Amino acid sequence: MLRLTEICLPLTHPQSALRPAILSRLKMPADDLESFEVFRRGVDARKPQAILFVYTIDVQVRDEAKVLARLNTDRRVSVAPDMGYKFVARASAGATARANQPRPIVIGMGPAGLFAALILAQSGFKPLVLERGKAVRERTVDTFRMWRQGVLDTESNTQFGEGGAGTFSDGKLYSQIKDPKHYGRKVLHEFVDAGAPEEILYVSKPHIGTFRLVGMVEKMRAKIIELGGEIRFGCRVDEIEIERDASGAGFENISAGGANFSTSEANGANKIGRVRAVVLAGGERIASDHIVLAVGHSARDTFAMLHARGVFIQAKPFSIGFRIEHPQSLINKNRYGKNADSPLLGAADYKLVHHAKNGRSVYSFCMCPGGTVVAATSEAGRVVTNGMSQYSRNERNANAGIVVGISPEQDYPGGPLAGIEFQRFWESRAFELGGGGYLAPGQLVGDFLARRPSTKLGAVLPSYTPGVHMCDLSTALPDYAIAAIREALPMFAKQLKGFDLPDAVLTAVESRTSSPIRIERNDDDLQSVNTRGLFPAGEGAGYAGGILSAAIDGIKIAEAVALSVNRKA
Repeated sequence: MLRLTEICLPLTHPQSALRPAILSRLKMPADDLESFEVFRRGVDARKPQAILFVYTIDVQVRDEAKVLARLNTDRRVSVAPDMGYKFVARASAGATARANQPRPIVIGMGPAGLFAALILAQSGFKPLVLERGKAVRERTVDTFRMWRQGVLDTESNTQFGEGGAGTFSDGKLYSQIKDPKHYGRKVLHEFVDAGAPEEILYVSKPHIGTFRLVGMVEKMRAKIIELGGEIRFGCRVDEIEIERDASGAGFENISAGGANFSTSEANGANKIGRVRAVVLAGGERIASDHIVLAVGHSARDTFAMLHARGVFIQAKPFSIGFRIEHPQSLINKNRYGKNADSPLLGAADYKLVHHAKNGRSVYSFCMCPGGTVVAATSEAGRVVTNGMSQYSRNERNANAGIVVGISPEQDYPGGPLAGIEFQRFWESRAFELGGGGYLAPGQLVGDFLARRPSTKLGAVLPSYTPGVHMCDLSTALPDYAIAAIREALPMFAKQLKGFDLPDAVLTAVESRTSSPIRIERNDDDLQSVNTRGLFPAGEGAGYAGGILSAAIDGIKIAEAVALSVNRKA
C-alpha cells in the first residue's frame, strides 16, 4: 500500500474529487487504482478566503513497485507504514499456572490506567483495577451536582472517578509527542470500537466530548472484565507496602532515570525497595509485586503517601493562570473569514504564545471551541477552573486557559511537594475572591487591563457554574503572572483580532494544567528508579499531558509490566 501526502482540495469539493486527485498525483490510468482510504484530513486556513482540505491517503495500486520506481523523487509518495498494534508479551504458561502469583494492580482509571488495564487484559494478565472514585455515570451525577448546586464530593468529581479528568474536557485526541510505534492508532481504534465516531481516525484534530466519552468508557470497562480483569470502584489506596533494602545494595544499578537521590535521603528515597501490597481505605490488604500507578495529576494525598514511603519524587514545572471566554463567532470569523459558518469546518480553535518582558512565557492552554468553563476542584474550600466541550461544540462561547509557565527552581523551591502547596494557596485565594460557595472570581478583560475591579458583566456571559463573582483579579495570581498576562493579551490581539475584547471574561484559577511532580522511572523498564515493581504512569506521574498521550503511556507501561511478569514466572 502507498501513502500519498499533501493532496489539497477546495473546502467545498465533492467526495468524487478524491479519485481524480489521486490519479493525477500518481500519473496513472484509472484501471491501475484498486482502492483507497483517507488516513488524515487537515484544514489549511492560512488564507481564510480560500480554505483547503489537505489529505493524506493510503492507496492500493496494481503494480506498487513500478509506481514507486517511477515516482522515486516525489517525497509525497511512499510506502504506507504498518501501523497495526503488536503485543509484546502474552501471559506465559508459568504465570497463569501459579496459583500464588499475585496479579498486576492498576491504581486509577483515567486514560493511562484504562489503557494499561486493557492491554494487560488483552495480553491475558487479568489485572485488578482500583479506582478511588465512582463508575462514570454515578460520577457524572456527582459532578453535575457540584456544577449546579455547589455541592462537592471529594472522591467523585471532575478529577476523580472512572475515565479520569479527561472525561470532563473537550475530549481532544491529538498530541505532539513522538509516537514511533504508532500506539496512538491503537488508542483511536479502541475508541472507535467503543463507540467513538470513525472520523477520529482521519481528522487532523479529533475530539469526542464528554457525553460520548461516558458510554465509551463503560464499553471499555466491559471489555476488560470480559477478558478476566476486575474493576473495583470506591477503593482509595491509602498505603503501598514497600520492602526496603537498608543496605542500599544494588543502588547503582537502578539510577537510569538520572535522579539526584541525595535530595531525599531523609525519607528513605536513597534505599532500594520493592512493592509488596496495597492497603485500601478501611484496611483491606491486597498483595502484588506489579503495581501501575496511574492516579492523575490531582491525587495529592497519594503523592504525599508515596513521598513519605521513600518513593523518589521530584517537583516539576507546570503553569498557572486564568480561563478566558470570547464569543465563538469572534474566533470563527478570525480564523475562517467568509467561511466562518461552514458546517464543514465547525467551531474554530486557536493556539497563542507570548514571551513577556519579565522572562515569563504566556500561552493558551486546552482551548475548547464552543464549550464551557467548568468547576474542577477536588478539595473543599478551593476553586479550580477548566474547559469542556461536547462533541457538537455548539455552545455560544470559546474558552481557553491563558497560563504562565512556572518552575520549582524559581517559584516553589521548597521540596518535591512544594508545587502542590503552591497550587493550594492560589486555589484557596480563588475561593476567597469568589465569595464562597465555589463561585469563581471573574473580571472583564477591559477592566483587567485598565487595573480596575469589575462590578458587572458585559456582552459576554460566562459559562462557569455554580456562578461567577465579578471582582479584581490582580491578587488572584502571583505578581509576575499578572504582569505577564496583562502584557500578553494585547499581543495576542495582534495575532487574533479582538482577543483583548473589553467584555471578554477572565475567571480564576487555572491551576491543574499538569502534574506538579514527577515520579522518576527508569528509561528501560519504566519502573520507579528506587522502587521495583512500581510503574508510574500517565499525567499524574509526570509523563503525559492529555487523553491521547496518557493513553499511549498506559500502553507502554502495560507492555513493561507484561514483560516483567513473564520474567518472574
